[in-house]
Amino acid sequence: MADFPLPQCALCPYDWSERFCRTGKGKAPKDCPSLHMRALTQDAVARSTSPELGPFAKAASVQEATCYGGREAGYDAVRTIKPRIVEIVEFARRMGYARLGLVFCVGLRKEAAVVHEILAVNGFEVASVSCKVGGVSKAVLGIAPEEQVDPAAAHETMCNPVMQALAVNAAQTDFNVLLGLCVGHDSLFFKHAAAMGTVLAVKDRLLGHNPLAAIYQYESYYRYLRKPLP
Repeated sequence: MADFPLPQCALCPYDWSERFCRTGKGKAPKDCPSLHMRALTQDAVARSTSPELGPFAKAASVQEATCYGGREAGYDAVRTIKPRIVEIVEFARRMGYARLGLVFCVGLRKEAAVVHEILAVNGFEVASVSCKVGGVSKAVLGIAPEEQVDPAAAHETMCNPVMQALAVNAAQTDFNVLLGLCVGHDSLFFKHAAAMGTVLAVKDRLLGHNPLAAIYQYESYYRYLRKPLP
């Protein structure tokens, strides 16, 4: 068991303007990791400023600021000015990347074609790889017919995020963009990918790939989430 309290930043009782983590002083609850994990903070800073990660970390922070207009008028005046696809293009340029991987779910193949075009128009080489690459049957995972999306199918192709990772590794991509991979499949991809990556959009079959819709409606249509799921 760790000798520090379990971090619970999401439940911090203080307004963002008052929090210790915002200004290095101010209010903090008893379980605040900024107070109890100072050694880890020092380790994180050392890693983030290392020759290997320093340029990436700096570029990510610079990119964050460029996504807001009105900064010169103060924090209360800032406004958002860029969608995430623009941010990805700008960040890749900032890092000097030439070849991007586009790793997508076949269910978002139309969206992937648009993203591929946007990245290519902006001067990048694009290696796009569908989740069904390889055409391998789900049977190799021990999936029974009744566990398939189509129980009647004699061959249902498995999602193959490990193959997607190996494919973009072989293509020597500088940076990878994920589009709509399933929960767990995205995890397997990141575990096996050689290059850094980011997520353009996650999959939510019910909510049009906008999973926060359920969170925004927690007090109304999704109030059943207040109780443990069966």
